[in-house]
Amino acid sequence: MPTEPGRYVYVVPLARVYWGRRSNRADRAVRLLRRFVARHTKADRVVIDNEVNEYIWSRGREKPPRRVKVVVTVKEVEEEGEKVRVALVRLAGGKVKPGVYEAGKEAGKG
Repeated sequence: MPTEPGRYVYVVPLARVYWGRRSNRADRAVRLLRRFVARHTKADRVVIDNEVNEYIWSRGREKPPRRVKVVVTVKEVEEEGEKVRVALVRLAGGKVKPGVYEAGKEAGKG
């Protein structure tokens, strides 16, 4: 991972949540997504967009998708005199490939 904050595309495997009981799989999938993003971006706080949450819950509580492709934007924000790394998680649409993207470039161009 580069030292400077930026944009990343991840395909997060959620199949692990199927190991447990089926009554709260979507809940665990959201928590797994949050932990995955925090681990891979070294973020102190992870903000999941409502669109990602609705996609995970789209088939109900018992049958979340097996994987989800997300775009993660990492920013350093000053809060109460301290720098905090915040990761914003959005749903990736179209044909974006996993990897690191520069802040100014859009996927598919260049």
